[in-house]
Amino acid sequence: MITFTLWDILRNLLLATRWTILLSLVSFLGGGLVGLGLLFLRISKRRAFRAFAKYYVELFQGTPLLMQLFIAFFGLGLFGIDVPAWLAAGLALILWSAAFLTEIWRGCVEAVARGQWEASASLGMGRLQQMRHVILPQALRIAIPPTVGFSVQIVKGTALTSIIGFVELSKAGTVVTNATFQPFTVYGLVALIYFALCWPLSKSSQILERKLNVAHRNH
Repeated sequence: MITFTLWDILRNLLLATRWTILLSLVSFLGGGLVGLGLLFLRISKRRAFRAFAKYYVELFQGTPLLMQLFIAFFGLGLFGIDVPAWLAAGLALILWSAAFLTEIWRGCVEAVARGQWEASASLGMGRLQQMRHVILPQALRIAIPPTVGFSVQIVKGTALTSIIGFVELSKAGTVVTNATFQPFTVYGLVALIYFALCWPLSKSSQILERKLNVAHRNH
């Protein structure tokens, strides 16, 4: 019988952690790009654009991420499209993240005083110019803490991708447990690794929120 040391277990889990980190980064950056585009649609003067962004957000916020992963992985297979687990995981998490980031950023844009829109409009700025030069720089200060905080949810959300066969940290935990028959040790280490990934992000979000609030009050 093969004997697994604590280091053997930890090493295998850390190897899988690389994929958790990579998937989290791809989901955050991809979701941010899609979310930014949806933000412009969400605050557009055109009703059709606003409606599209609104229903997109409601759809992805109102359905479980697990179901979205199933549809991305198995749904396209019904049309004869072979989707690798990593592609389905990345696509589902990007679209899911975009919905939440859109709403976070919309709230931050709406928190900017209405007078800023009126003042920039009086200078002859178009909608995009207003956003680029006046609104977004102010909204960015408000948006940083909740955006960093949401990244924690993305890291934890990657655990659900194990259900479609993507081998990240939680899936590796199951595989290692089946090989070692040491569930307490394995899942204890998995929990510690997730904590090591998420705690700095949570703490950073709290620190940024305090600093930016102080700077705003002093201003």
